[in-house]
Amino acid sequence: MKKIVQKYGGTSVANIEAIKRITMQVAEINKQGKQIVIVLSAMAGETDGLIKLAKQISYNPNKREYDALLSIGEQKTITLLAIALQSKGIKAISLLGHQAGIITDQRYADARIITINTARIEKLLQKNYVVIVAGFQGIDEENNITTLGRGGSDTTAVALAAALKADSCEICTDVDGIYTTDPNICKKASRLKFVSYDEILEMASLGAKVMQIRSVEFAKNNNVPILVRLAFGSKGGTMINNKGEKNVVTAVICDKNQARLTITAVPNKPGVAAKILLPISEAGITLDMVVQNISSENKADVSFTVPEKDFERVLKILGKTAKNLKAERATGDPDVAKISIVGVGMKDRPGIAAKMFEVLGKKGINILMISTSEIVISCVIEEKFAELAVNALHTAFGLDKK
Repeated sequence: MKKIVQKYGGTSVANIEAIKRITMQVAEINKQGKQIVIVLSAMAGETDGLIKLAKQISYNPNKREYDALLSIGEQKTITLLAIALQSKGIKAISLLGHQAGIITDQRYADARIITINTARIEKLLQKNYVVIVAGFQGIDEENNITTLGRGGSDTTAVALAAALKADSCEICTDVDGIYTTDPNICKKASRLKFVSYDEILEMASLGAKVMQIRSVEFAKNNNVPILVRLAFGSKGGTMINNKGEKNVVTAVICDKNQARLTITAVPNKPGVAAKILLPISEAGITLDMVVQNISSENKADVSFTVPEKDFERVLKILGKTAKNLKAERATGDPDVAKISIVGVGMKDRPGIAAKMFEVLGKKGINILMISTSEIVISCVIEEKFAELAVNALHTAFGLDKK
């Protein structure tokens, strides 16, 4: 008997009408004699509302209680779907994370799944129940409720699919798949039929709003194919697996939420780079691209990028570091964007970087920073040129919709 795991996000359970639509779809699958596990997020906006309630009481709420509060949203949706299915004469049961056997570590608000005891779910499936599991949550080894971070319902679904050895894992969302670039930026963006785990991991880390990175890591490590498709309807869809489409360039990614900072004329000697970057990482800020240039006077300029929301904090930290190192100055620019091309086919195809730089050059776009890896080439440019760059690269690498 085929076993299916489906996950529906916040917009797909936004109201009672949406839940009724899911009910009809699940009822149809149930008729086909398949075993079904449904993972649900909270209704759109529900988690944000719970966060606001907590902040009205305390700007720094206790982490354990905060996770317990945020887990409430999913309880609402899973019970509503269970009631809806039962009203259609379908055997259904809702399970919170701990009732589904999901055990995590104790990192509140960003917990990782350690193991899943599937015994209860397996027993229910054998009795022909539709099992509806709360996404985004679990329980630690001391029985405290934990949450998995933003997008954590994706991870719940993939982890359950792996643990249950499901035949398919479907992420049902408000788009019909994953695209070669953001369709809001490039009207010629096309839907990918297949994409590899490595490519989707890079796309997500580069700022594409595709799937939670941790869920893809889980899928890759356990070889779980994922179908990303429309929540309502059977058309389209993108399959994520270990194959992909073997394109030279699969996607163009644009991240406008970047800021560039530079500290100039620091002494070029061992340990200086660590003195520059360590205070930033200790402040809990993630660094991205880092570039160092050496001058003839044995001085160095160090540039790096951070999320734009952290720009002011980092500039202050960097200013103090400049004084301590007797550097020339610390400067920054929040009006930049990172443009990246991703593709597993780059590994054995020379000239891709040169072509990218040539395309940008012909459009009069100056490159401020460059970073490369086996399957990614990224450039930092002025933000005002971001959409022009995306469209030009999308066309140049043959990704335009046919």
